[in-house]
Amino acid sequence: MFKLVIDPQKESGYIHPEIQGHFSEHLGRCIYGGVYVGEDSDIPNTNGMRNDVVSALKELNLPVLRWPGGCFADEYHWKDGIGDKSKRKKMINTNWGGVVEDNSFGTHEYMELCRQLGCKTYINGNVGSGTVQEMSEWVEYMTFDGVSPMAELRKENGHEAPWTVDYFGVGNENWGCGGNMLPEYYADQFRRYQSYVKNYNPEKKISKIACGPNAQDYEWTETVLRQCHKLSGSWNNAHGFMDGISLHYYTLPYDWAKKGAATGFNEKEWYMTLSKTLFMEELVRKHSAIIDAFNPDGNIALIVDEWGTWYDVEEGTNPGFLYQQNTMRDALVAGINLNIFNKNCKRVKMANIAQLVNVLQAVILTEGDQMIKTPTYHAFNLYKYHQGGTLIDSHINSEMIGLEKEYMVPNLHESCSKDKDGKYHITLTNLSCSDSYEIETTLTGNNVASVKAQILAGKMDDKNTFDEPDNVTVKDFDGATTEGDKIRFTIPACSVMHLEVELV
Repeated sequence: MFKLVIDPQKESGYIHPEIQGHFSEHLGRCIYGGVYVGEDSDIPNTNGMRNDVVSALKELNLPVLRWPGGCFADEYHWKDGIGDKSKRKKMINTNWGGVVEDNSFGTHEYMELCRQLGCKTYINGNVGSGTVQEMSEWVEYMTFDGVSPMAELRKENGHEAPWTVDYFGVGNENWGCGGNMLPEYYADQFRRYQSYVKNYNPEKKISKIACGPNAQDYEWTETVLRQCHKLSGSWNNAHGFMDGISLHYYTLPYDWAKKGAATGFNEKEWYMTLSKTLFMEELVRKHSAIIDAFNPDGNIALIVDEWGTWYDVEEGTNPGFLYQQNTMRDALVAGINLNIFNKNCKRVKMANIAQLVNVLQAVILTEGDQMIKTPTYHAFNLYKYHQGGTLIDSHINSEMIGLEKEYMVPNLHESCSKDKDGKYHITLTNLSCSDSYEIETTLTGNNVASVKAQILAGKMDDKNTFDEPDNVTVKDFDGATTEGDKIRFTIPACSVMHLEVELV
């Protein structure tokens, strides 16, 4: 029997809802056909946004949506995407598939999508191929409530009142597709560009996010912070010049040349994938330690704004569209990452899975007027109860499992929080693809009044398809018993579980 010990007296930090954020890029069918079909589409929509997709995303309490990229952000010129849609410039999306981008989804459409979702906004600005003036005017266009050329242009285009920009990324992957910059050069560019991301409304401050490292590039983090940290201000008040620095890390079973298949994988590849996912813990802790050295007060957040699985594309699809299926393995990847972010919530204050619809580890897949929720979607639906909660100290005595020494993983992985109503939420993943485990949970010094549980479980390669959309879904779990301060249950192999606990 494995023992999970939770100490309700030990509160460890605030879990920002934005930890469960999402990412939408002009890539493949994420935007067009994914969330946006246009007002004239036969697919039911509201102002061009698919009703089925919006409804499903609202169920997740989606807290924040990053847009327009990704690599696309550093070739995106925002003025191409405003005004009369019939007159908007067309361009070739050179990063993703070489298809025509007609700019029918632009600033107004993104803000409308966020309005419908009820989520915060996270705009990624163009440093790679854009100018300071262009970025400055975009911020003015979106947020200035006064007399100015850009405010007047916004009004001419049909939106009288300014919008709220909650987060603004100053560039994306500027070490790669965003300009192949050295960290010293980017740091100077950040100091310059962020100066013109102005806070026009003192009541609605913009949190500015610096481009951070690719995975374990610790030199990038240290260099950018050394040159820019003295400009930093408070995350909560966002009155400074850097409120966060990003981190990108993707889980690949193999490597960039041969990533591995999204389905039809074997047990060896199962454990390889989960092992590489767990590397996120080391990345978060080491980058956080670098931030700690420059910013011990915790005002600069670590923003993991691109994460998730990346496999070889599905056969017969455009390789530039990054369309892949989604299985129980991906649900476990999501659960592991979200547990890691919860447990490091003092630094990790936002994360954005890549990507929202039809791209990489998507929570939703669409085909024409059809839509399915992936196993990853259902994992997020189990974890949403942590949003805005207080992290509670927890520990489980796991054992290492796997087929090869290099890719051993703990059999169990967890996190726990307390919500504003005093209920405790435990999320637990079973990383074994074959074995179930008996669990005894102790809530130290407190008797359990009630427990409700839900579970997402199946075989490691189980997935949802348009023919079988509910093959993998969340179900109620009635196998938990209570006695005093203890909860006992057996967690099935290859599963993600959520328990809601009330104490006496």
